Amino acid sequence: MLDKQEKKLPDATENQNADTNESVTNPIEETIDKVEGQSEVIDDDLKKAPVNEGEIVAAETSEVIDEVVEGVVEKVKESDPTKVATNAKDEMKSEVLKTEAVESSEISKNQDAVDEVEKQVAAKSENLHETIEVPMEAYKLLDLVGIVTTIEELMSTHPIQAINKQIEVLKKLFNKQFGKLLAEAKTTFLAEGGNTIDFHYENPIQKQYNKVLLDYKNKRQAYYKELDTKYQENLARKQAIIERLKVLIEEGEASSMYKKFQDIQAEWRAVGPVSRDYYTDMWRTYHFHVERFYDLLHLSHDLRELDFKHNYDKKLKLVEKAEELAKGTNVQAAFNELQILHRMWKEEIGPVSRKNREEIWERFSNATKKIHDKRHDLFDALKVKYVENMKNKEAVIDAIAAFDTSANKNHNDWQKSIKKINDLRQSFFDIGRVPRSKNELIWNKFKEATKIFNQKKNIYYKEIKKEQQDNLDKKMKLVTQAELLRESEDWDSVTEVMKKIQAEWKTIGHVPRKHSDKIWNRFKEACNHFFDRLHSQKDAVDEEKMEIYKVKKAFFEELKNHAQDEGFKPDLEELKSYISKWKELGVVPKSQRYINGKFNKFLDVYFDKLSLGKTQTTMLRYRNMIDGFIEQENFRKIEDEVQFVRKKIDFISKEKQQLENNMLFFSNADESNPMIKKITSTIHKHEEELQIWTSKLQYLRSLNL
Repeated sequence: MLDKQEKKLPDATENQNADTNESVTNPIEETIDKVEGQSEVIDDDLKKAPVNEGEIVAAETSEVIDEVVEGVVEKVKESDPTKVATNAKDEMKSEVLKTEAVESSEISKNQDAVDEVEKQVAAKSENLHETIEVPMEAYKLLDLVGIVTTIEELMSTHPIQAINKQIEVLKKLFNKQFGKLLAEAKTTFLAEGGNTIDFHYENPIQKQYNKVLLDYKNKRQAYYKELDTKYQENLARKQAIIERLKVLIEEGEASSMYKKFQDIQAEWRAVGPVSRDYYTDMWRTYHFHVERFYDLLHLSHDLRELDFKHNYDKKLKLVEKAEELAKGTNVQAAFNELQILHRMWKEEIGPVSRKNREEIWERFSNATKKIHDKRHDLFDALKVKYVENMKNKEAVIDAIAAFDTSANKNHNDWQKSIKKINDLRQSFFDIGRVPRSKNELIWNKFKEATKIFNQKKNIYYKEIKKEQQDNLDKKMKLVTQAELLRESEDWDSVTEVMKKIQAEWKTIGHVPRKHSDKIWNRFKEACNHFFDRLHSQKDAVDEEKMEIYKVKKAFFEELKNHAQDEGFKPDLEELKSYISKWKELGVVPKSQRYINGKFNKFLDVYFDKLSLGKTQTTMLRYRNMIDGFIEQENFRKIEDEVQFVRKKIDFISKEKQQLENNMLFFSNADESNPMIKKITSTIHKHEEELQIWTSKLQYLRSLNL
């Protein structure tokens, strides 16, 4: 039916923010969602110690500085190898006190703006794995098959985390095209004289599309799970590096500590990103100890000034770039680029001289605050717009909730109502975003209003659902199967099939009324015809088997009378002849099969009297028993016997192996030891049993049943 088919398409109410009419995403609207959704948790240490120039230490030293430092360290080693270590603690205490004094004086009113930028930097450090750019192709030219193929190609040629935007565009395009195809199919069906209740549409491409999307979802979830594990590993590695740096500061030797420090720096830079929750604290802790190391190393004045001058020039360029951004009109682009500047300031450029630190940092933080203020002004304007959108959406929700369907009497009336509701729903999505804090509330109200209408509509269409067509298809398959088997003479297997399809028929629900009587009569006639033939055949067979039973009973009575003679001592060949004779007589009715057991039990007494080995005697009895199952066509019993024998062999083998392992503990014991004798005897017993059970399995396999 149309309504059932339409439900297969992703409903627009499934995602309020999936506005299919917005071809261009507003980056400002995306950003405000992120800002409004950010946690306001700020670590106590961050409140006490704002990020400033004094906390930032060079992550990398130029090749010239490396060469000079090597020379300075070598000279210190030659003149007084213990000098650095002796004065390290006193100098470090003095420098720490100086650093704390500078940090206290550098706290600025711009810190809130800086903190917000720092949060964004931390967040983007975690999302570096998503920075891969995948070009957006002209997807609107694709058909349904092309869309599915493109999704598969994107998954096979690009990282799974980099194609989310492309997938979303393709999903919307597929839903739009498939909905149009479905509507056209229904129009054609109705134009050809069909009824709405009989309409049913399927397309293999939809199943393929759902399968591909499920594969994409599973791969994306697996990727982020693996990424989280990697973040944890990186965090542990960085914590270990910091501990090594602390040990180097406290215990390092002057002659080798700088080389070790360089190795630590290289290893730190090689470690990948950590979660944003740990990014800032981890960075500050590391660079605090880096600065301790530089103070302890006590480089020559000229060398430090050269380093400071080099860093000052680089940071000045960052300041000038930030000031230029503050003058621009594209606020969001400026904020995004500002985050890059802050990352470079922190991670790529070392400290400047103390006389320049406060001045250059103030310029940089002032530019940051200007961009920050402009951005928040823009967000404030958007918030006003979002509140207006919320009021407009509430008006649409009220209209949907109050929609009157009491006058609908037929299919055409309901189709008109459905169109009006769809128009209201589309206007709801066209309005735009609402404040993030109210988004869920508005969305739930909208869903509840549309749900009420859908419930009323479903009451009208409850008797003409697609389920009836599905039930008709299922029952027609059973009718066809029953008609194909109605003349079969494979009584045992076909009987089971017929019983199965009869039971399945009862589990299938109603079908359209105009087909109900017709398909039931066909099914009933085919089943009745087969079972009538089956009963006639069974009556004839049972009559014949009863005659066989009488003959076997007479043969058994004669054998028992013969056994009363004193000279009755049958040998192996005679016993085999009795068994052969018994089999030749034929199969008895199921109700009379007890006579086979009595016959076998009678012969067992004389088998025991024969001078045969245990294995041979057992196998004679076993073969006789299995042959009886074959005669009765009890193949299920034989299958069970195969499984039982296999388990028995496995159990005995394990028991034997355990005893043999135990013997190893008594390798030096005397063979006359009672325990050794007992274990050895048990092992031999298991070997005999294993031989018998193996012979049984070989015989069962030889039957090829």
